[in-house]
Amino acid sequence: MRAEIARIDASRLNWVDFTADVAEAVRPFIPFDAYCWHTVDPGTILFTGTVNRDVGCSGSWLAHHEYVVDDVNKWSFLANSGRIAGAISIDTHGDLTRSARHRSQQGHGFGDELRVSLVADGIYWGAAAFLRHADQPWFTEAEVAALAALSSSIATGLRRTIAASLSGPRVDWGPGVVVFDADGNAESTSAAAERWIGELVEDPAPDVPSSSKIVQSVAARARVIPPGTDPLELAARARVRTRSGTWLLLYGTRLGSDGRTAVIIHPATPQDVAPVVALAYGLTDREALVAMQCIQGRPTKEISKALCMSPYTVQDHLKSIFDKTGVRTRGELVGQIFLDHYATRWEKPAAETPGLFVRGTF
Repeated sequence: MRAEIARIDASRLNWVDFTADVAEAVRPFIPFDAYCWHTVDPGTILFTGTVNRDVGCSGSWLAHHEYVVDDVNKWSFLANSGRIAGAISIDTHGDLTRSARHRSQQGHGFGDELRVSLVADGIYWGAAAFLRHADQPWFTEAEVAALAALSSSIATGLRRTIAASLSGPRVDWGPGVVVFDADGNAESTSAAAERWIGELVEDPAPDVPSSSKIVQSVAARARVIPPGTDPLELAARARVRTRSGTWLLLYGTRLGSDGRTAVIIHPATPQDVAPVVALAYGLTDREALVAMQCIQGRPTKEISKALCMSPYTVQDHLKSIFDKTGVRTRGELVGQIFLDHYATRWEKPAAETPGLFVRGTF
């Protein structure tokens, strides 16, 4: 299966097609009747893209059960605990009704659910769930273990899709805003927000813009953060790449003391995106620093002096950077990868944004 996943990854598909092909490759060995995939922001673990097949759930339902209520096998717990995968039948000791998520879906005809968090090199990139109808056998411990063992391979492919270039026009409609009441119901959505939400990768698309799973996840996180515990409002943020290749920042904020919240959507700044780009290419912290020095046109000796490392170490880092980004020279690194797609986003901010300029904060 790892070899098959690597073959699918080598086809250089977008993340929606990549995960669809992986699901069909897994199905003969771990049968299922429906599935969903989600990409997440590795810094804040909020959803940044969703695909559902043969199972439906609203954005508010998904956000509520992942970010608000306690339940078994929440994806963030599976990733952070190192368990990686889990089945409701096993983790409720055969009593599926002990899961709030399952109780809320009992009328939909589903039985067991197998969840996996997609983690590569210690970074949480995405999540998937596979469901069986109520009349089908439950997932086995062997199936759970198999999917956990495949997590890293799938996550590596998913990470690659984030680094891959996307074609299409870059647009800027300015900031958009969605306002929610204390119960999470949308009160108003600006025209710019509706246009930005239409650019998000969600399949199927939300019935109305305010029901977007991505927007709802940010709003849910903003609602549950205790007042005064996140003064810089960093936890309720997600960096999202649209269908056209534009990077957006979505962040949630409380509105007064009555429980109302707002989600603001606008193009991301360089300091917002830089950490995701580095992680998406699999660069280490030191490799990221060397790459930024190369972008500035500095030779090996200057890089060595600036970063307090030997010239040989700089060359070793450059070789690793070339391997990870698929280029052969510094010129290709700067021209093909960074100037064409990411150069402005790698500028060192005057003041790094806490919580977003970090590695693996889940």
